[in-house]
Amino acid sequence: MSAAGEPVPPTGPLPEPAAVIPLVNVANMLTVTRLVLVPVFLLTLFAGGGQSTGWRLVATLVFAVASITDHVDGRLARKFGLVTDFGKIADPIADKALVGSALVGLSMLGELPWWVTIVIAVRELGVTLLRFWVIRYGVIPASRGGKWKTLTQLVGIGLFLLPGLEALDPVRWAVMGIAVALTVVTGVDYVIRALQLRSAGRAATREPG
Repeated sequence: MSAAGEPVPPTGPLPEPAAVIPLVNVANMLTVTRLVLVPVFLLTLFAGGGQSTGWRLVATLVFAVASITDHVDGRLARKFGLVTDFGKIADPIADKALVGSALVGLSMLGELPWWVTIVIAVRELGVTLLRFWVIRYGVIPASRGGKWKTLTQLVGIGLFLLPGLEALDPVRWAVMGIAVALTVVTGVDYVIRALQLRSAGRAATREPG
């Protein structure tokens, strides 16, 4: 303030406003594409009664393309600063929709025990509900263990989708077993992190000022 009591305009460059990340960006579009591919995958999986070699190859290809978008959208979001709250929520939901539909489809075709599908489905549904339960306090990003869980699930499902791999039963069951174990362990870890986030958030709202 000047001697006359008038405010003095600030000198130097003004701080730039924080960049606003557009909701419609390539990373989020890939996430939405993965969601759209889920019904396409199911149609091809059950075409020909689920026993057509040609259609199974097409279903595996659709599943592979959808799985690749999961890897690509995350890398693009981090590399180009396109991480949004929508992406943090929609990306895991798209993953769960893809994996869940594949597991249910394989179980309906009698190629994967229902207990495997139920264990993974319960964990994924529980984590999704937890995300919304604590969303007012923040968003919990995927952990390294969660990423390995997703990778082993996708590889295991791919091995079961491909026709003519009966000779590799020990391999695909080993991969699926690792996927189930990681699913349970990371589910417990997510519950702990969600409770910690909620506790910290509630404590912050009680602080004065």
